[in-house]
Amino acid sequence: MAAVGRPRRSCLAVPGSSVKMLGKAQGLPADQVFLDLEDAVAPLAKPDARKNIVAALNEGDWAGKTRVVRVNDLTTPWTYRDVIEVVEGAGANLDCIMLPKVQTAAQVQWLDLTLTQIEKTIGLEVGRIGIEAQIENAAGLVNVDAIAAASPRVETIIFGPADFMASINMKSMVVGGLIPDYPGDPYHYILMRILMAARMHDKQAIDGPFLQIRDVDGFREVAKRSAALGFDGKWVLHPGQIDAANEVYQPAQADYDHAELILDAYEHYTSEAGGRLGAVMLGDEMIDEASRKMALVVAAKGRAAGMSRTSSFTPPSE
Repeated sequence: MAAVGRPRRSCLAVPGSSVKMLGKAQGLPADQVFLDLEDAVAPLAKPDARKNIVAALNEGDWAGKTRVVRVNDLTTPWTYRDVIEVVEGAGANLDCIMLPKVQTAAQVQWLDLTLTQIEKTIGLEVGRIGIEAQIENAAGLVNVDAIAAASPRVETIIFGPADFMASINMKSMVVGGLIPDYPGDPYHYILMRILMAARMHDKQAIDGPFLQIRDVDGFREVAKRSAALGFDGKWVLHPGQIDAANEVYQPAQADYDHAELILDAYEHYTSEAGGRLGAVMLGDEMIDEASRKMALVVAAKGRAAGMSRTSSFTPPSE
């Protein structure tokens, strides 16, 4: 079974250069908030953005949220200062570092080693801070299996569509949506490749942003495609997208109830009291070990989202 890990149905991007947005994000119902030092922050604003992020992590109320900082990628002159200043300044209040534009396993290993050195130096628990690896170009996708396996700190593999589209010369300016001239989903292979690498190594898979932030219906339709494949969540760039993401990436109530019912029924029927049966009928449906595995996935997603059952299993009377 694939890892469920921290809930990440909605992953809200917040520019580190905006003190106002850093404050507002704390009260929004996103599962994860990532405070951005990369594309959302101008080069001249990056030093102050680091300070803003450290202050927000240490002084803000992020209860119930996974706290992530996206640093700059390793082809830039900013990455090492991003990591050192943020982790030394607020490592105790940080869950993960997101590394963008990852191209090789060695880049993840660099971040792992750097985090370990900082943790040992300042007395943080070694290995507690996770890594999120963002795939944004052809090299990253080709190497995604090695990237996913590069460190036990890796928690998620993320699709970054805009830079990826540019890296392969895709003929479109619409980020995250379908392309009218292409008879299908042009991102299907990319998403499946990321998903297979993530699941092979027991990591979460996160879809990238939909830039038409006021088109919530469009966001929902795009999100449904990666959710149907098995992705755990999606980036949100605007508060208006959060509820849609939370809805799409958790099971429907009926599906969650059915999954829990299968788990209870299978546990009963395989027990001594239930007859030690391996395959039984549950209503009009035959359930077996494969059914249990499928139900575990749906039930785990529902539990992680805080869903409550509306039905229960009652063993048949003798």
